[in-house]
Amino acid sequence: MLNNFSRQEVLRYSRHLMMPDVGLEGQLKLKTASVLMVGGGGLGSPIGLYLAAAGIGHIGIVDYDRVDMSNLQRQVIHGMSTLNELKVESARQRMLDINPDIQVDIYPEPFTSANARDIARNYQIIVDGTDNFPTRYLINDLCVLTQKPFVYGAVYRFEGQSSVFDAQRGPCYRCLFSQPPSPEMAPTCGDIGVLGVMPGLVGMIQATETIKLILGMGEPMIGKMMLIDAVSASFQTVQIQKNPHCPICGSQPVITDLIDYVEFCGVPFPGGQPHQASIPEITPTELAQRMTREDTLQLIDVRQTVEKQISDLPHAVNIPLDGLSQRLGQLDPDKDIVVFCRTGGRSAMAQSMLMKAGFTRVLNLRGGINAWAREVDPNVWQY
Repeated sequence: MLNNFSRQEVLRYSRHLMMPDVGLEGQLKLKTASVLMVGGGGLGSPIGLYLAAAGIGHIGIVDYDRVDMSNLQRQVIHGMSTLNELKVESARQRMLDINPDIQVDIYPEPFTSANARDIARNYQIIVDGTDNFPTRYLINDLCVLTQKPFVYGAVYRFEGQSSVFDAQRGPCYRCLFSQPPSPEMAPTCGDIGVLGVMPGLVGMIQATETIKLILGMGEPMIGKMMLIDAVSASFQTVQIQKNPHCPICGSQPVITDLIDYVEFCGVPFPGGQPHQASIPEITPTELAQRMTREDTLQLIDVRQTVEKQISDLPHAVNIPLDGLSQRLGQLDPDKDIVVFCRTGGRSAMAQSMLMKAGFTRVLNLRGGINAWAREVDPNVWQY
């Protein structure tokens, strides 16, 4: 068995090799294992770093985004030297720097129903490093249909959760969440913020669970979910039961193939707009022109109030998205309403909510206040 390792690898993994629960046999399991990471950002950073360091022989990374300055507060696999690079390239470079004896394949594209099977075909385990519901449901359904474990993680401001979903041995994600939340209740960290260490904490738990699955040791979190609250410094584990009526892993499944997950969830992949044929928009330049003509506009800022401390627009009324439905009576349906947020995602949800409530003259500021800063007023700070 020693012949499967170079002298450098024996030195690298010596602290594993000294452990009876790992040893040469376990390290060989890690070396011959294959893991697909979907997402190379906040959660993907610690997952990628620790799986590479542990000696997982074949790691794939799916992510189509590029490294942005705002990522560096939590996405520790990236750095100033890789700003504007594809995240998969930046992550691969760092992972191979940690461990050049592994193989890292990259997929700089969205993970969708059209390509998920092909991408995941050669991997044993899929680890969720995303922050959106369409991809999460896609990963779950793919894992159920192909009988692969799904190592789950999610973060929300000061909170996090993690589990292992394996329909062969316990519940799947849909057993717990059969339907996605409404769009306004499904914010990403780009919408609401997140404490920088939370993805690191949750991602390391995911990496640990992945390694346990490969080694076949201990109790993986199948049928359990860990809930983390950093404010109260509490860790709680709750039991999850398999749902016999689950639409994909139950006794009579109604989902037998991958579906359109953007349509199912009604929310976009990161950087996109909610799933609908078209949404009436106004560009920052067009809005600036209308404001100089003193047009009668209702300018509604749907960001959290704390965000106004960074940037603001003149005469805008702040009504955060999560409280908009209770304040519809403050809006005049006979006037044009322009809604905006940081980059346009939350305001598109607000626009949809208003139009469903009967407001017909609602425009979304394309690109949000950050686009206003780039295109109209450079004195406004981007974030």
